[in-house]
Amino acid sequence: MPTKTNIIIAGIGGVGGYFGGLLAKSYAGNADIEIDFIARGEHLKQIKNNGLKVIKREIDFIARPHVATNTASEIGTVDYVIISTKNYDLENILNELRPCINDQTVILPLLNGVEAVEIIRTKFPQNLVPAGCAYIISAIKEPGVVENMGNRQEIYFGLDQESDERLAKLEDILKSAGIEASLSDKISKLIWEKFIFLSCIATATSYYDKAVGQLLEKHQTDLIALLKETTALALAKNIVVDDQIIEKALAHYKALPYEATSSMQRDFAAKKQTELNSITAYVVNEGKKLNIETPNFERAYRHLASK
Repeated sequence: MPTKTNIIIAGIGGVGGYFGGLLAKSYAGNADIEIDFIARGEHLKQIKNNGLKVIKREIDFIARPHVATNTASEIGTVDYVIISTKNYDLENILNELRPCINDQTVILPLLNGVEAVEIIRTKFPQNLVPAGCAYIISAIKEPGVVENMGNRQEIYFGLDQESDERLAKLEDILKSAGIEASLSDKISKLIWEKFIFLSCIATATSYYDKAVGQLLEKHQTDLIALLKETTALALAKNIVVDDQIIEKALAHYKALPYEATSSMQRDFAAKKQTELNSITAYVVNEGKKLNIETPNFERAYRHLASK
């Protein structure tokens, strides 16, 4: 008799809430697959009482995980952990998750930035830790409610030049829940292309405090300069990115809703802790290490760090 597959979604914000919501909805009551949430505060309270409401344009649904908790040890050991917290919460959530992780647990980070995989592999050297990224514009609209505001909702994950049957199984689970998931053996390229897209738009929207549409109208030249700097950094790290990465990035931005904002911009506006260090400062610091000039990122970082 096959054993049950247990999956934790750690961090039920925009990314974890949308994809975790699809998983919880699809596998509710399933005898073979169990979806559990780790969340916090009033958001957790609403999820426990009323389920998680997920909105995408005119469609919405209620997702009810098997367990919703802020105490990972209540769940026990699991087969997969999908981490979708902010970068600055990564160390804390990894410590909390220890009771849920044995040597066979797969740990998949879906965080902004490019550093999470190595942090997790250092902390859990016996575990399979694929790299992963998500393309989505989504956020907590109010406690218990997550809204997808964009037109892309994709997950890419995998290992470079290799795979593992556990990853193929996870891809099947995600796809069966209606998630656009792709397992790749060239994941570093995909992670860095996402980071190029993300770091530039997050930095620029935060620096100018403008939505994507306004940014493209008034500051596209500056945005291109940022794209050139991160592309140069990727190449200096021997990451082979698409030859048309700048054109593709601009096309990606132009396809976003005019009023779209970045999560870092929203965090600055709300005076919350931000991912400035793992996004903008990362480019600046790595540029210095590799002798890559990043004057536009440096200017933006100085301004944003003073806010």
